[in-house]
Amino acid sequence: MSRVGKRIIVIPEKVKVELKDGCLQAQGPKGTVSRVFSSKIEIAISAKEIQVKRKNNSRELRSLHGLTRTLVYNMVKGVTDGFEKKLEIIGLGYKAQVQGKGLNLILGYTNPIQFDLPANVQAKVDANTKITLMSPDKEILGDVAAKIRALRLPEPYKGTGIRYEGEVIVKKVGKTGTAAAA
Repeated sequence: MSRVGKRIIVIPEKVKVELKDGCLQAQGPKGTVSRVFSSKIEIAISAKEIQVKRKNNSRELRSLHGLTRTLVYNMVKGVTDGFEKKLEIIGLGYKAQVQGKGLNLILGYTNPIQFDLPANVQAKVDANTKITLMSPDKEILGDVAAKIRALRLPEPYKGTGIRYEGEVIVKKVGKTGTAAAA
């Protein structure tokens, strides 16, 4: 039995969860998240808790059991508390600002980059260099953060670019000028 899969998920008071045709929808104060799950895994919803069960002990279902439970838990946690990712922009003249439903990024290219955010992702910029992304859907949030980071990856010599908060970039030693041999 999966240690993660057999744990029961408690539904908070403000959250409404319903299952229709394999599609689980969670609705709470931070928004709505829905996801389609395999029909091979059984999701039992009672008044105050959700339990994920597998129909048999096959290898495939054992691997899906813990994954499904974690995905359901992240849905409930996302609509209750929400998730956030923080990015830092490092570099001379690099900056970001929120413009409408997107981000305007100046990253050393000829033209500024207009990055449109998905519907359930919000952004906040502090001091022009610290981006905070917030969403009830953890998967979409991670995908958006990775796409923004990919616009200007941290380079290994000076460390400039976009990185996750707290990410350590191992810097390389540049070329050194050697004294010309006579």
